[in-house]
Amino acid sequence: MKVGVPREIKNHEYRVGMTPASVHELYSHGHDVCVQQGAGSASGFSDDDYRQAGARIVDSAEDVFEQAELIVKVKEPQPAERALLRKGQTLFTYLHLAPDQAQTDDLVASGATCIAYETVTDRAGHLPLLAPMSEVAGRMSIQAGAHCLEKYLGGRGVLLGGVPGVSPARVTVVGGGVVGQNAVAMAIGLGAHVTVIDRSMDVLRQLDHHYGNRITTLFSTAHALDEAVVESDLVIGSVLIPGASAPKLITRDMIRRMPEGSVIVDVAIDQGGCAETSKPTTHDNPTYVVDGVVHYCVANMPGAVARTSTLALNNATLPFIAALANKGAEQAMREDPHLMAGLNVMAGKVTYREVAEATGYPYTDPESLLGT
Repeated sequence: MKVGVPREIKNHEYRVGMTPASVHELYSHGHDVCVQQGAGSASGFSDDDYRQAGARIVDSAEDVFEQAELIVKVKEPQPAERALLRKGQTLFTYLHLAPDQAQTDDLVASGATCIAYETVTDRAGHLPLLAPMSEVAGRMSIQAGAHCLEKYLGGRGVLLGGVPGVSPARVTVVGGGVVGQNAVAMAIGLGAHVTVIDRSMDVLRQLDHHYGNRITTLFSTAHALDEAVVESDLVIGSVLIPGASAPKLITRDMIRRMPEGSVIVDVAIDQGGCAETSKPTTHDNPTYVVDGVVHYCVANMPGAVARTSTLALNNATLPFIAALANKGAEQAMREDPHLMAGLNVMAGKVTYREVAEATGYPYTDPESLLGT
């Protein structure tokens, strides 16, 4: 199969869809891989690294999209890239369609088969291609939040871990999934006072068993959330409903009553954000202030640590990329229901229920299109 890896063009996105090691894996199975010039340079992979792995280096994204049957990316295709997609192609990348009507419309119109990393599942019902970037984003959320608490950036001027004789910062993590668990680990490591809120008692028990009295766990109710958020120096929003828009659990009223100079890092912003005041930002201009609260809502946080993120992502995606290339997209999905769970758009139809509900398209069962 002809596989293409374009250079990412989203603002300050430095990751790349395939490493040279991943390219070599496909090349050794007889596949033709073309990589856009400079695609891996920001992650520390030169064009020569790709050539030695067996790839062909092409000049432009247009070349990649024209030649490839399978397009492997990291972030959702930008408008210029969506215009290059066509029927018969397969796109494999993060999509986050539920809050993005324009992208959904373009992918439907393209006729391409679009498989989203974030909805591929495993036997345990987890999201194996979302997990590595959630781990990165969860850890980065505490770094970013601690930085934003510094006074010259508009924060309260609070050191996350405090010092002897001075209380540490109060950190509330909303959602105890992969992002939340990694945020908790980092916040505890820096000495903060940590509260985690989740609606799953199993999640709370696991966190309590692991950390004991070093954290406070709260079952998610409107009252508990309100009380914890308004007393926080730093709030991490890490709520996830797979494929769907994030629920707006943190209200404008809560934000208004938080201490001036406090910070919210909304990691759920890829799915629309879990705070009513959240809107996507970029690494160029990562923060804004609402009612005295600093908001950090960068939609591609892991892109800032591109080498770590690219290597972690490829560890997870390579088996699926190999299956798509070896068997073709349709046969690979017929044989693997977990890969089929990643199918969001195919043949002009929306094939993921939560995306259909969020964007107004009729839902089409993917099995009906794949003939399973």
